[in-house]
This record gives sequence, C-alpha cells and structure tokens, in this order.
Amino acid sequence: MILPFSIARLPRIEFGSGVFRKLPEIAAGYGQRLLLVTGAHSFLASAQASWLFNALKTRGIDWEVVTIAVEPAPTFIDTTVAALRQDNFDAVIGIGGGSALDAAKAIAGLLKPGNSVMDHLEGVGPELPYRGPATPFIAVPTTAGTGSEATKNAVLSLAGQFKKSFRDDALMAEWAIVDPDFLATCPPALIAADGMDAFTQLLESFVSTRSNPMTDALARSGIMAVKDSLPSLYAEQSAEAREKMSYAALLSGICLAQTGLGSVHGLAAPLGAFFPIPHGVACGTLVATATEINIAALKARDPASPALPKYAEIGRRFAMQKGLSGDAARTYLVDTLRQWEEQLALPRLGQCRITSADFSRIVANSRGSSMKTNPVVLTDDEITGILAARL
Repeated sequence: MILPFSIARLPRIEFGSGVFRKLPEIAAGYGQRLLLVTGAHSFLASAQASWLFNALKTRGIDWEVVTIAVEPAPTFIDTTVAALRQDNFDAVIGIGGGSALDAAKAIAGLLKPGNSVMDHLEGVGPELPYRGPATPFIAVPTTAGTGSEATKNAVLSLAGQFKKSFRDDALMAEWAIVDPDFLATCPPALIAADGMDAFTQLLESFVSTRSNPMTDALARSGIMAVKDSLPSLYAEQSAEAREKMSYAALLSGICLAQTGLGSVHGLAAPLGAFFPIPHGVACGTLVATATEINIAALKARDPASPALPKYAEIGRRFAMQKGLSGDAARTYLVDTLRQWEEQLALPRLGQCRITSADFSRIVANSRGSSMKTNPVVLTDDEITGILAARL
C-alpha cells in the first residue's frame, strides 16, 4: 500500500554539460535589471563570468554584483537588502556554492518586503510568518554538495552563536541551472566535503520518518550516483564523474526539501555555528558513526522500523550482493563509509579544535528540525557517542 504523501514545489531544472549558456535567455525573461550574488573570487575570475557579462550586455541587460566570501550572516543579508532594495531588481541570480546560493535566496526573499531576516529565522527571534513577495530567484550551483538550488531554505550563521534557516515555499528558485562543467575547477578537498554532504542528505532523506515512495526512488538513484563517482572524482577528474556528482547533489536537495534530514545534520548545525568546521566536513566525518549508532538504537528499541531494511538495502546495493543478510548488509554500508573517511582524508573533530569539554554544548543544541526526522530518537548519551567516536 502506498500511503498519502505531499511534494512541495520544485524549481524548473536545466541539467547537463553546457546548460550554463541558457542563463542569459532565461534571465532576460524576467526583465532588464538583475542582481548577481556570487563568491568573492572563483566565478568572477573565470571565463564563464566574462562570457555571461558579454551575453547580458548584448541583450541590453543591466546588473549589479554582490560577493560573499564566507557563510552568510544575518547582518550581511540585512545590510545588502537595505542598500539595494530601492533598485527594483527583476530577478536575483545566485552563482556559486551553498553560501552564495543561500545568500542570494535570502536577499531575493527580502528585497521587496525590506524587513530584517532575523524576523524569520527558525529558533531565533520572533519567527514571524514570511509574507513576501519574493523577487524571482535563479540558482546556478558551481559545486556539488548542498543541493541549495532545490530547497526552500537559506541557512544563515552568526559565528559562535547559531546556524539557522530562513525557510518558506516562496524562496524556492524559479530555475535551477545545474552545469557539471563547473566542478572541473573544484579542488579535491572541496569535492570530498561537498560530496559527503550530498551523500548524507540522500541517506538521511531515505531513512527519514517523512520519506515517501517518490523521494525514496530519487534517493536511491542519488546514493548510487555518489557511490559510482565520488571516490573517483576526488582522485581524478572525469566528465562522467562530474555529471554523476552534480546529479546526486541536485537530488539530495530535492529529497531533503521534502523529507527532512537526521542526526548528522542535527549535529552539523551546532558544530558549524560554534567551531571552524565546514558543513560538508562535519557531515563526512560523522555519517559512518551516526549510521552505526542509528542502526544499533533501532535494533534495540524499534526493530520493526522501515529504516533498518532501508539501511540493509543500500548495503546490498554497495556490495552488489542481493542475498546478503540484513546485519551483514548494514555492516557493509558502515564499513564502506569508514573507507570513504580514509580515502577522502576527512579530518576528525579534534583537528577542528573540538574537545570532549564541548560535547554537552553541542548535544544541547543538536535537537533542531533535522534531528526530529531521524529514524529513531537518540538519547543524549548516544549523540555524545557519535561525537566521541570521531574526536
């Protein structure tokens, strides 16, 4: 029996090598005044940027550029909105990694209303309903990890204090233009961190308490795309590996937007807020241990959970052995993730200035929205165990 489920709106998607060249025509459909939000260096110094600016100029389109070099903070969003809201932009284009896309998404949401993003951040301030309207937003990811091009939330950080989301259906991109060619210039460490973020989003979506048959199908496809491409893309670039990882990252965003996530992302939020650990690194270094502890907790307290056969299914797919028993398949999955920790040179938490004295603070701040859809409710001791195993 297929139980009822809902799928929230998605962007229109252009995927494939070279689809970036469709951006000028798509953008022109919204008007002649654009705001581009991008990283501080890589894109603006690229041949793609020169081509884009020439193409926009040919069409008589005017634009402004805003750059962001770090994870977006609420003050950055508010300052940018205050400076630009009178310019009447017809669309906002985010080009870059997750930080650029999240910043662009939040700015697009507030250019017209003009109020502070702090009014809407989950778990911070008054949490007022977002009334809009949003300026049309076009997302162009240049990395393969966050899936922000397909989500309705902009993640904002205040260093040392919080990492929270501004979230609303109206913030969803009108278009996601996903061109794997951008990955050709990504360094291996970024490939590893972003790729493990995408994988974690796919696996956590697959076993989420809000998963459904449609997201399960997408998550399976994305998980196997990561398995087939991430280690090889980290070691040596190829067009096929770039395409598979870009595809997997896109699916990870679609899935998480519909299902929520799990314990890894529950922990990644305070880790990223309190310590100098990139989000993808936090996900990559925790996912094997978190998966192992989830499995043990499920077997002890909820052995009928659908998450247990799902973990086994992925283990069998990784092992390419349909007849592998449930326990053996789940062990194979965890062992593969441990191998990836080594292959991708993912640092331990201790290398990111985290000590056991920090555990209580991290655990106390880990029970946000992501933890609520973990397949099993973990105890504080179990959450602490995840951290301790990766110190």
